Amino acid sequence: MANKVETVAELTKKFSDSNAIVLTEYRGLTVAQLKNLRRSISADATYAVAKNTLLSIAAKNAGVTAFEGQLVGPSAIAFVSGDAVAVAKALRDFAKANPLLVVKSGYLDGVALSAEEVKKLADLESREVLLAMAASVFKASLFGAAYLFNAPLAAAVRAVDALREKQENA
Repeated sequence: MANKVETVAELTKKFSDSNAIVLTEYRGLTVAQLKNLRRSISADATYAVAKNTLLSIAAKNAGVTAFEGQLVGPSAIAFVSGDAVAVAKALRDFAKANPLLVVKSGYLDGVALSAEEVKKLADLESREVLLAMAASVFKASLFGAAYLFNAPLAAAVRAVDALREKQENA
């Protein structure tokens, strides 16, 4: 009994501390395959296997209602503390190689996600790529602004040069 209370408390903390959560079903996967999955997401998430009743109680304690009615069968949850897109990609890639892993749903920043929405999250570019794209857009707009500010000066310099040249030739 005390062990279950500790497990629920630990799971509740993980539910509360995670910025994203992905619910999966792992029926038929071997221990070695689960170990590989854990290793592939270890930089950004922890992958926990627990009894559905304990997961349900912990989720309710943390105020997460996204998984109500979905905690059936052998369930495991990826608690994401880092890049949610990277974890979604790793789960997608692992599921392609190991079709027995099924992504059931997710939870991101207080919003419940369907399995399809988790897949769309996996299709996004990584955070670093998106930041680089945003930076290049800002850089391009700054160059455009600098050109607009310099254009009248350059035109004035060309006009003065043309007048000077005209006076020298006259």
